[in-house]
Amino acid sequence: ARPRGSRSMSSAARPGLGPPASRSPRPGRQRSPGQRHSSDASDASQDTQLGSVDLDHVIKLLEGSDSKDLEKEQLKTLKRVVKHFENGFPLKDLAEIIKILNLCAEKMKEQEAFTKYLCELIKLFGLPFQKKKSSDEVNYSTAVSKCIAELGYLMKVPSSQVRIQICNCVLSFYKTELPRKLLSGYQPTSAKYKIQMAELGKLAEVLVLSLPLVENQLTEKLWVLKALQHLSISGENCRLMMKAQAATRLCLYLNGADPSGQLVFRSSDILWKLLENTSKEEVVSQLSSLECVHALKEVFVDVLHGFRHSDHQLRNDLLVIATLLAENPAVPMIESGFAKLLIVLATFTEVKILNPLVKDFKFTYSYEDLEMKKLLFNAIRALSKNQSAAQLLSENDVMPALLYYVKPNQKPGFHDWSAAQYEELQLHAIAVLASVAPVLVDKYLSCQANTLLLVFLEWCIGQDPFFGQGNSFHGTGGRGNKLAQVRYSLRVLRSVVCLYDDAVNLNLCDQGAISQLLDILKYAANKSKEKEDAILLEIQADALFILSVLCENDLHRKELFSYEVIDILIPFLQMDPKKLYSGLGHNCLLFSALDCLWTCVVGCYIAEDYFLEKQGIFLLLDLLALKEKNLYNIVLGILVEFCDNPETTLHISTWRGEKDQTAANLLIQLWRQEELELGVRRDQCGRIVDMKRPIASSFQRQQKVVPLPANCPSFAIMEISENIRAKLYSLFCKLGFENLPGLSAKDFVTLAIIQRYIDFKVGEVWSEIHAELEEEFRPIMPDEKALQVILEGSENTGRAVNILQTEILERQRHQEMQEEKKTYAEIQAILKQREMKNKSWENFLTRTSNYEALKKAKKLQEESIEASRSKSKTQNGTVHSTDIKGLHTTV
Repeated sequence: ARPRGSRSMSSAARPGLGPPASRSPRPGRQRSPGQRHSSDASDASQDTQLGSVDLDHVIKLLEGSDSKDLEKEQLKTLKRVVKHFENGFPLKDLAEIIKILNLCAEKMKEQEAFTKYLCELIKLFGLPFQKKKSSDEVNYSTAVSKCIAELGYLMKVPSSQVRIQICNCVLSFYKTELPRKLLSGYQPTSAKYKIQMAELGKLAEVLVLSLPLVENQLTEKLWVLKALQHLSISGENCRLMMKAQAATRLCLYLNGADPSGQLVFRSSDILWKLLENTSKEEVVSQLSSLECVHALKEVFVDVLHGFRHSDHQLRNDLLVIATLLAENPAVPMIESGFAKLLIVLATFTEVKILNPLVKDFKFTYSYEDLEMKKLLFNAIRALSKNQSAAQLLSENDVMPALLYYVKPNQKPGFHDWSAAQYEELQLHAIAVLASVAPVLVDKYLSCQANTLLLVFLEWCIGQDPFFGQGNSFHGTGGRGNKLAQVRYSLRVLRSVVCLYDDAVNLNLCDQGAISQLLDILKYAANKSKEKEDAILLEIQADALFILSVLCENDLHRKELFSYEVIDILIPFLQMDPKKLYSGLGHNCLLFSALDCLWTCVVGCYIAEDYFLEKQGIFLLLDLLALKEKNLYNIVLGILVEFCDNPETTLHISTWRGEKDQTAANLLIQLWRQEELELGVRRDQCGRIVDMKRPIASSFQRQQKVVPLPANCPSFAIMEISENIRAKLYSLFCKLGFENLPGLSAKDFVTLAIIQRYIDFKVGEVWSEIHAELEEEFRPIMPDEKALQVILEGSENTGRAVNILQTEILERQRHQEMQEEKKTYAEIQAILKQREMKNKSWENFLTRTSNYEALKKAKKLQEESIEASRSKSKTQNGTVHSTDIKGLHTTV
């Protein structure tokens, strides 16, 4: 640096620039004047483009002590730097450029003149960076990301121009304009390079943290929000913004003073992107403070009375955010009064009650108002999950407002809604009613909701010429019919019967719900013949479930409707097994049918006998033979219950499956399959291996001794309900363990275990008791002896079963050996007969070919005849000759 007070500078001290190219001595051979002139010109051009700017020298100059002359030189130097890099910064120089920016920011505190050049340098950051090699983008990525982060930290500079220029620079990251002129030997970086570096440098987080600095400057705040809008396109930037509590900060700015209205629009847009790109739960958590909810409520009220299209869109956007907040019971929606405002807005057109909260507000019945109405219904559904909001929902007539839509669509439209819009609102209201009704049961009964729903369902399956539009989400599958209305009405009934409230169920039965549900099932079955889809299957499953709840534990209702119910259930039990994997919901329908069978038929002898006549037991065993594990529990449970009817065991014994399989063989196969999955120890023949714990699963063997209170079931007891062995044992107790057809020796080995299942289970419980006692204390001698006797008895039972199994296998082996011997004897007899036949043939051939052999055979024949005659002569009897005279044959 030059001495203070000096008016001239040497060429070496010129700020950032070296001596002129024409004056610099160049080594090498001498050139002609013409050559020297052209060379000097090209060198000057190269210096201008590649830059002989000594940035380190510029930094030292800016770090120099303050003086008026030095400030002028500093400003002049900065001007030349700006001019030099007017086409963009090379990647290798960014670290020095950032240092220069920071030094300029410090100088601004004392001299405003530096503001201009600081802004111009920041503006150059908006141009694409320059790289020499393609690999420079990766090599300089760490340095570049830090530089961009430092750019964000310059927001602390108390200058409106600087802050706005920084934001404008960030916006330029998202523009793909190329520089007017490229440096020689350089090329611009890729279009998205700066955006990636901004993510790596956490620029979004820095800008969010800078919001408090511009809290009272509306213009600067709007610029920051505009920059954040662009940055929030990226999911990574949204996550960085959430780390800086962006949702809370933005929500608190929503109701700030802003005549242009941009503050609300930009803030809400960023909140939307945060919801889309990050965890909704995290955003809601940041918005859950009372201050945020109050701010959201106030700005919602402000835009509620807006008349512009954009105001209506903003109102709906805020309403979506409010609905998300309402889904979290921890958010103070009720305390802030926001919940009441939403409820009143949702219901005031239906209940016709004046409320000061909605004074001067009217629906214009535009598309945005339709969306608002549906969003308000969603808000009611969300609030219904909060128990503390139940009183608020009841006091503000939510139930009558929703039931307003449970009526036939007799007109082209209601009020000023078109027919399609009204249908959309109707279906949405009924869907919300399914969530609200269980919360407001008393209000549900007082409004006679059951009656309204049943009348509405009767209209739905009637011959009314109305046809649905099927345009909305809730109207899916309802075009040209009323299936959508049936679907959501049944959902409401299902939601209230799930409460098992006697008053609700009695009211439904008194209104004739059971017969109407049977009509709906017949209607859906007829529709399914034309085309089977998921909606029809859901309707049938829901109707069957409601029937199950209404008829459970009520013998009178079972007797009244049993025949109709069974006629409807039989086709479901005959369902093609391939449909269970269709994905439409056949499996759910089958489970609903089985549940309905258990509750509506079992326990009523009239219904059970009719079901047996329809060969229902055969159908249940067919389902069991499918080997679908998820069907085992419910089908076996029904069979066990049915076995209380004396006719059932005969039907089970009569059943035959594929390859003439018997029910006993099927049940034993299920037992073996279950033990294999449980990891019960058995040898290759299926015999008991562990005499002390013959039926213990692998999980039970791994469990350590855990002392439990007397009212807590142990592992041995819990295991009973977790597999099907107890049900199989119960079935065999009904069928008997003897004279079972179609069983092999292996089946009898397994049957020996099944027969002693309860004994083994008792032994397991005593074993657990003994282990728990040893953990806590030592029993007295008499108790110890008693326990030992019990445990030895259980072990002896295991040994006895093992011996029995061995005897069965030995008998089978002996029987197989006897059968083998018999077969071998038959083979020997066949071979001997074959040898005799061959020998006879050989003798015959010998007689025909050898005369001497023929004479010998004749002689033997005569001797044999003579020997066969009686020795005593017959008196007065005729003696016949055995020779035929003149015979020339050899036979």
